[in-house]
Amino acid sequence: MLLFLVLLAQFSCKDNDQRLADNLKDAKKKELIFKTIDKGWNFMDSPINTVSEATLKTWHEWRAFMTELSIKPKKTITAFQKKAKTLSTKVVALNSNIPPQFNTPQIRSRIATLITQVRMLDLYINLDKVSDKKVTQLVGEINLEMVSLQRKMDKIVEKSKIPMEAGESELLMML
Repeated sequence: MLLFLVLLAQFSCKDNDQRLADNLKDAKKKELIFKTIDKGWNFMDSPINTVSEATLKTWHEWRAFMTELSIKPKKTITAFQKKAKTLSTKVVALNSNIPPQFNTPQIRSRIATLITQVRMLDLYINLDKVSDKKVTQLVGEINLEMVSLQRKMDKIVEKSKIPMEAGESELLMML
């Protein structure tokens, strides 16, 4: 009986040492993932042109989304997960109150793409095994879509500044 207890204690100590080593390895891996995500979490949170800047003043949902992008989480992966969830709710709100000037299929499709990408970011960062490479890739894709959206808004404004020629309005009404 005593021999059995000694053997049991010996094996449980080895298991405990293995568990501690695994926990240490997991902690280092999570720290590396956190550092990679922290380094790659750089959103283009400032307007790239004057039209985008003017839109920030009038479109409340756009301003709220851009403000949320500008605040970078700190300290833990959980903070990044909460930020992704917040961004996901803010980006969906963009669809609800688009200014009439920008309520076009081109802008709506860009917003839909932006919504999809932000939701994918939320999904990937909340997985059990966070893929830091995929998260940083999605941040870059979101930045590209933001630029595309802002440039399209700029083109719409520039197009609206072009004066109509005589008879053009009648021609458009006939079409």
